Amino acid sequence: MIRLLNFFVIIAFWGCGNSGSIVSKETISKHDLVDIQEMDPTLLVELKYSTIDNFMKTDVYGELETCYMRRVSAEMLGKAHSILKETHPDLRLLIYDGLRPRSIQWILWNTLSDVPEKERTNFVADPRTGSIHNFGAAVDLTVAEKNGRHLDMGTHYDYFGDLAFPRLEDSLIVVGDLTQDQVNNRLILRDAMTQAGFSPITTEWWHFDSFPYKETKQKFTIIE
Repeated sequence: MIRLLNFFVIIAFWGCGNSGSIVSKETISKHDLVDIQEMDPTLLVELKYSTIDNFMKTDVYGELETCYMRRVSAEMLGKAHSILKETHPDLRLLIYDGLRPRSIQWILWNTLSDVPEKERTNFVADPRTGSIHNFGAAVDLTVAEKNGRHLDMGTHYDYFGDLAFPRLEDSLIVVGDLTQDQVNNRLILRDAMTQAGFSPITTEWWHFDSFPYKETKQKFTIIE
């Protein structure tokens, strides 16, 4: 009961913000965070946790609609965007999530409380150790047309299942669960991001890390 109460208290607290106060000016300065659209105004941003279009069907970011990242990570993202625009001039990166304070990570974690913890980490990082998002060094994104219409990637963002797993794409094509065009769209994203230095993960086509977890932990501190 206490755990459930805490969950709704956190939801209410973050949902009532009126000026994006999750990320204060002090936090931005202390952790060298940047607004990625100030760095590159041609990036598209639609923070999914600032809408109800997410797996919780709840706006947990409140009024926060600005995507922040560590400066070095944001610069890498800008490079990836330049690569994409050079190879596919009619396409843009569409950002779904960047910095995610650990307080929000707890909300995501507790939402899946019916899933055993060992299995839960396949979908949501354990907030006790922290996601690379919590350090401001990971990004969730897709590829879209200039008007914001996203390409077909075979699943929606935050899809919990095999169809989202890059490691299974070849076999999913064989059995007809993914099309070659859908995987090709993922490869457009993956190629731009990896050329800029990001690393993909095996279970989410939309997630990319600036640095491995161990290096991230050495370079940065978690943003609460």
